[in-house]
Amino acid sequence: MRRVIALVLLTACAATPQAVTKSDTADALTLVPTIVFPATPGLPPQRSNAQMAQDFLDLEFHMESGLALPILTRFDLPVTVALTGAIPATAATDLHVLLSRLHTEAGLDLTPVAANAAITLNFVPRATLRRIEPSAACFVIPNVSSLAEYRAKRGSADLDWEALTQRRRAAIFLPADASPQEVRDCLHEELAQALGPLNDLYRLPDSVFNDDNFQSVLTGFDMLMLRLHYSPDLANGMTEPQVAARLPALLARLNPAGEAGSGWPAAATPRPYIDAVATALGPDTAAAARLPAASQMLIIALAQGWQDNRSGFASFVLGRLQAPHDPAAALQSYTSAARIFASLPDGGVHLSHAKMQLAAIALASGHPETAITLVDQTLPLASRAQNAALMATLMLIKSQSLLTLGRTAEAQALRLDSLPAARYGFGIAPEIRARAADIAALALHRRN
Repeated sequence: MRRVIALVLLTACAATPQAVTKSDTADALTLVPTIVFPATPGLPPQRSNAQMAQDFLDLEFHMESGLALPILTRFDLPVTVALTGAIPATAATDLHVLLSRLHTEAGLDLTPVAANAAITLNFVPRATLRRIEPSAACFVIPNVSSLAEYRAKRGSADLDWEALTQRRRAAIFLPADASPQEVRDCLHEELAQALGPLNDLYRLPDSVFNDDNFQSVLTGFDMLMLRLHYSPDLANGMTEPQVAARLPALLARLNPAGEAGSGWPAAATPRPYIDAVATALGPDTAAAARLPAASQMLIIALAQGWQDNRSGFASFVLGRLQAPHDPAAALQSYTSAARIFASLPDGGVHLSHAKMQLAAIALASGHPETAITLVDQTLPLASRAQNAALMATLMLIKSQSLLTLGRTAEAQALRLDSLPAARYGFGIAPEIRARAADIAALALHRRN
């Protein structure tokens, strides 16, 4: 399940789309083609096989919600996949790219069909999804294929993952009126969870199986987890001890580099940290409760002695919530987050989010040259992560910084160059203009 995260100031997540109106369809911005990302392989996992064995067991059997799954379950390959509902224009292409990657990197045989699929991707209005699962941007349900079937079975044991002995059908519910990037992100995470591990773990920096939402496309680690999940050495109905006994030899064969790899601590994330994240970023949390919850995240991270992505995430969230009323404190928090993320072997996407915020602060503080330097350092990271919303935001910050320096022609050219990424990242024209206006207001605030 990809969670809804409340957005504060310049977050690089796709903005919450508005409904498309008739005037939007006539807007010249809708004629700009969206950026197209190639099927780029994920970076190989950077830690030891011993660590990843524990990660796999926790993803498969120990939910961060506290639920324990008794056995491993999976589909019989090949698996058919269908799209239905109000299918967004970019969804079929993004699904094709994803299926290609899953075949090449995870060895999975997934076949698109028109109907009667094992996995059905249902596109429905965002408002409908929110009424069903208020905290979820998209989600997957077993043993159904449609929204009507889900509603008819809701509350029954048929929909309980822990009651499964084998996966035969699943429905993924995605927002039809979201930006192309949000649709793509949902495709990656929900299809991976429909097929493989169902859990999310905050300790994983290099995975979409993490509710911090930094990673938005399947990583090399994720592909390895899926390859393990469908290994011939494992089978439906195997218990945790049975799976654990086979993992060392499996990982040695599938990921020989990991036999000598290093890693970070595998300590579980305490429940108070998870609850604090939900309070700080949950869509229904009162404004006054967010900052204390973010502070609690950092207190827990420090008490645990973490220097991993969870500690960086705590500082990052704290910075987001400090920024509206205490920019100096936010600068400190974002700087701390950037330092931690830069120390991770695969923390590029995390670092790009932190540096984007630092660039925005530099622009608002009257240091456009610093903002430009930060953007130039960060754009390649955002591009590698295939995060179009982040790319567009960075380019708009640089464009506004160039304009502040009187380099008008360069600023206008870069603004135009940002539009394909903005179309993919933010979707409709009002959202693109709103993001540009937010960034222009940073410079205006400084002048006033």
